[in-house]
Amino acid sequence: MFRWLKNSLPRRLYARAALILILPIVTIQLVVSITFLQRHFEDVTRQMTRSVVIEARLLRETIETEGLLRAQHLARALRISLAPLDAAPPVENRRLFYDVSGRTVIEVLRGELDGVGLLDLEDNDRALRFSLDTEVLPVMIELDRRRVSASNPHQLLVLMILVGVLMTVVAYIFLRNQLRPIARLSKAAEAFGKGRVVPYKPSGALEVRAAGHAFLEMRARIERQIEQRTMMLSGVSHDLRTPLTRMQLELSMLPPSPEVAALEQDVQDMSRLLTTFLDFARADALEDARLVNPLDLVEGIVDQYKRTGGKVSFTRPALPEGAPEPQVSLRPMALERALDNLVGNALRYGTHAQVSVDLFQAAVRFSVEDDGPGIPPDQRGQALKPFARLDAARNQNAGTGVGLGLAIAADVARSHGGALRLGVSDKLGGLKADLLIAR
Repeated sequence: MFRWLKNSLPRRLYARAALILILPIVTIQLVVSITFLQRHFEDVTRQMTRSVVIEARLLRETIETEGLLRAQHLARALRISLAPLDAAPPVENRRLFYDVSGRTVIEVLRGELDGVGLLDLEDNDRALRFSLDTEVLPVMIELDRRRVSASNPHQLLVLMILVGVLMTVVAYIFLRNQLRPIARLSKAAEAFGKGRVVPYKPSGALEVRAAGHAFLEMRARIERQIEQRTMMLSGVSHDLRTPLTRMQLELSMLPPSPEVAALEQDVQDMSRLLTTFLDFARADALEDARLVNPLDLVEGIVDQYKRTGGKVSFTRPALPEGAPEPQVSLRPMALERALDNLVGNALRYGTHAQVSVDLFQAAVRFSVEDDGPGIPPDQRGQALKPFARLDAARNQNAGTGVGLGLAIAADVARSHGGALRLGVSDKLGGLKADLLIAR
């Protein structure tokens, strides 16, 4: 029901807080101003102007019955300036655009006093001048403006606006001090989600401090769990490699036979599975992030595959003239492991791999494309899970993996605040893996 309202509201916390702060102040000022002007200024101005209408009628009757001199004497007693005119001026209203009460004065004088010609209110704060036709001659009447309307009604608006702006600024300063700890907590949590640990000290209100301490405890637990898991798996890997090495030595001492060759292949598969599993466990280890040139990192991986005979191509994107080399904060070892798995999968299930890098303002996209059979759309989500085997959708003659390559790449992307997306290569026709890294 209120979706349209939610879509029109600001997204950021500072903007929403400012809206919550400013909207009631502006609304109260508008309601009070409109109500006061309409019910007070307008009614008071109408009543005071009618008093001037009665005095103007009296002066006109005096001129018509007793003459101009008697009327001028009476006008002085009423604190009104009365002067004869040679000719009646044209009917015209003169009023400043911001003179709110002047509109009511004109309405009452025109509606309740006959013979009003020129009506001059341009001298807003000082005088009201209007011409009046009589049976003897036209006259110009001038009196103090304060006799027909409350003095300086615009000062109320100016005062309300100035006080409102001042209070808004003061409130915003205090509100910003309360919102700053929340923004710092958000930045620390976002950085930790991208694999970076930034200094953070809880501050602000009690609720914000409690959330900050909870975040620090959660971050410490996650770091301990990752460290303990990595150390445990490293120990398991070391303990398992010893008997595997002993088995390889014993098998090498046996005479060649089909059974011995099969056992040697099993031992090699177990060693490769152990290495891959350890890489998967280390994929989200808290390696320190640092500024790295992503183009140089990709060139290094591609050169390694080219030296071993892999058919991998990479075209370094052209930078604008005079632009510095890009620098991105990331964990280079984890990203190298992820790209190595993607390129390895591309060469395992295809004959040619093509790597490209696209630089955006908020992210970096590493794309690895191959000419293999690809992965059907309904199986791409399953392919990102650990130990997933989709050989039925891939080339059976290309060998088998352990089902951790894409899972490692996906974990590395998530630890950098990004994602791994699978699609179809428009250039080679096979699988296209886009590794997105937040900058």
